[in-house]
Amino acid sequence: MSAERGTLGIVTDSTCDLPADVVAHYGIHVVPAILVIEGQSLEDGVGISRQAFYERLPGLRVMPTTSAPSMGTFMKVYEKLFREGCERIMSIHVASPLSGIFNAARLAAETFGERIQVVDSGQLSLGLGFQVLAAAEAACQGLPVEAVLARIRRLQERIHVVAMLDTLEYVRRSGRVSWARAGLGALLSIKPFVGLKDGRVLRLGEARTRRKGLERLVEMLSELGPLERVAILHTHAENDARRILDSLDLSLRHAPWLVNVTTIIGAHLGPNALGFAAVAAER
Repeated sequence: MSAERGTLGIVTDSTCDLPADVVAHYGIHVVPAILVIEGQSLEDGVGISRQAFYERLPGLRVMPTTSAPSMGTFMKVYEKLFREGCERIMSIHVASPLSGIFNAARLAAETFGERIQVVDSGQLSLGLGFQVLAAAEAACQGLPVEAVLARIRRLQERIHVVAMLDTLEYVRRSGRVSWARAGLGALLSIKPFVGLKDGRVLRLGEARTRRKGLERLVEMLSELGPLERVAILHTHAENDARRILDSLDLSLRHAPWLVNVTTIIGAHLGPNALGFAAVAAER
């Protein structure tokens, strides 16, 4: 059963990692990013499953690349929503320093004047997805755009996204993170931790073994205090992700999610990465 939708349309991109049933329930419009694998351009989620992608990734001789949907793609989505009766649109996207998606959406929105509010989430995966969900919930409550935006800004301050990579090699080869391009050496044999803050990828230390890394991820989550929402994220490492989930002692109003992250993100992280997206409770 769909949620009662207001006149504010919610648009995002496929890096948000929101489950399909949530997207359908709230009528969220998800614009797919583009995955280029072995010379073939695919819309995210079309043509290759996440599982198949991660199984193939280590054997690919040429690194997959990703690109933003076109400005025209966004314009078509916005036009469709206005035709369907939306009065305003809020378009919330992956951190602008990591992708051209935000800029494509912004340029498309300029055609429609002040009717579209484009938001840089400063995040990716469920760090973005939880903001989109909050906006959709607020839209269903009939809140005005300014109130929805204020809710998102408050939420951004409480979102934490952390990942343990199996290797830095994919991040280095992607060229998206400046500090990963030099001085690696022996670091390739350890398990680095990265976090995301205001669109910047930060180094958060490392673990010498995967087992120690799993323990540290659980500690990091526990150190955040009471939480509103949690998603355990992985790139084709479901068994380890379930171990993290099962070891958590959390009292949550919303059941935690287990998410095999989109290929668009996984192409830059590599397989066997683990992490979490969490929303700390308001104080």
